[in-house]
Amino acid sequence: MKTGTGISASLAAILSSVATISCCLPLGFAAALGAGAASAFFATLRPWLLGLAVVLLVLGFWQQHRAKQCAVRGRLLGTVLLWAASVVVAGMILFPQQIAGFIADRLYETGK
Repeated sequence: MKTGTGISASLAAILSSVATISCCLPLGFAAALGAGAASAFFATLRPWLLGLAVVLLVLGFWQQHRAKQCAVRGRLLGTVLLWAASVVVAGMILFPQQIAGFIADRLYETGK
């Protein structure tokens, strides 16, 4: 049985956790993306999306562990991406307002 190295689970976890902060971004950013109602929609889904991100991370780590048991050579990219996804998801769980504020400040920097 061939198992993956967790890349798809890592990417899905990152996307799921990033979607949770869309409620905190300025409405101009949401409107620019064509999703004016995304703020209210994702705010209600935030706990589910974070839970999905955690489940996907667990799945990614499990796939990586199974790949090592089956003597499938893991790729460095998969490992790095899995740990990066873990950092992103942990940041979204622990500091959602600060991350949203940081992103909003970087997108709408004025005076340059």
